[in-house]
Amino acid sequence: MQDGYGRKIDYMRISITDRCDLRCCYCMPTELKQIKSGAVLTDEEFLRICRISVSLGIENIKITGGEPLMRADCAELIKKIKKIEGIRNITLTTNGIHLIEHLQALKASGLNGINISLDTLDSDTYKEITGRNGLEKVIEGLEECVKAGIKTKVNCVPIRGKNDKELVELASLAKHFPVDIRFIELMPIGCGKEYTPIPSAEILGKIREKYPNFISIDEKRGFGPAVYYEEGTFQGKVGFITPMSHKFCERCNRIRLTSQGILKYCLCYEEGIDLKDLIRNGTSDEELKAVIRENMQKKPFEHTFAKKERGSLRKERANMSEIGG
Repeated sequence: MQDGYGRKIDYMRISITDRCDLRCCYCMPTELKQIKSGAVLTDEEFLRICRISVSLGIENIKITGGEPLMRADCAELIKKIKKIEGIRNITLTTNGIHLIEHLQALKASGLNGINISLDTLDSDTYKEITGRNGLEKVIEGLEECVKAGIKTKVNCVPIRGKNDKELVELASLAKHFPVDIRFIELMPIGCGKEYTPIPSAEILGKIREKYPNFISIDEKRGFGPAVYYEEGTFQGKVGFITPMSHKFCERCNRIRLTSQGILKYCLCYEEGIDLKDLIRNGTSDEELKAVIRENMQKKPFEHTFAKKERGSLRKERANMSEIGG
């Protein structure tokens, strides 16, 4: 499947719930009106969209939320998706709070990897950012993932004045564990507009002050745009995802499906296809396939977060928890 600019689209991020037990300051407001359960796609609807998307060329799927493990059947849904012929990889992004209780089921599901969202190793900062306690559970979940032999990555969003003094320590997790640490630049979406991002170049400089032999490597370690670095004493790698300071839109390979069934081409824009409405009004698989293929030509060439114009930009209205982080 290609978009109107000839980019191969083979990666889909699926938000299976808008619910989360944390209230990260840049992602979800303290008070957020939750979506009614009937408005969220059922397992069969998710599976139907996955089968159609795979027939069009989607090979890799990321399960997100909200917090996906708040959906009781998360591991079972992953197992069913993984069985679809044509799926190469399926991974999960989680806040890590519920990892311990679900880890065995996730491993049995055929999951290829887990990304843990973790912005600090300090318990006070953790509570300030997330609005909750729970750092110990996340660290325990990380350690158990490693013991279980699951490919594990840690995602950190650096925020000026929040966790900027702790980033080198977080990067050092890759020294002590065989995990990849990725620093993801904050994007001005929803609550995120209220905070100041930290450029990846600044973080890289701080890491090199402590680890002078920190060098870049030409290695793709996933399906996304991360650029990775290594250091001889590290067990894992450190990556940077730079949607703001170094745009990578020209090689974007992804689409997103929200928990309410909206297929989105780009985080930045409001536009998308309401697949739930089509499904619940009797649209056939072939018709859905044609709609998705045709509308893929509307995928924009790049985001415009750095520009000041308003209009249909999604960032003015939605929070990351609604779109799928």
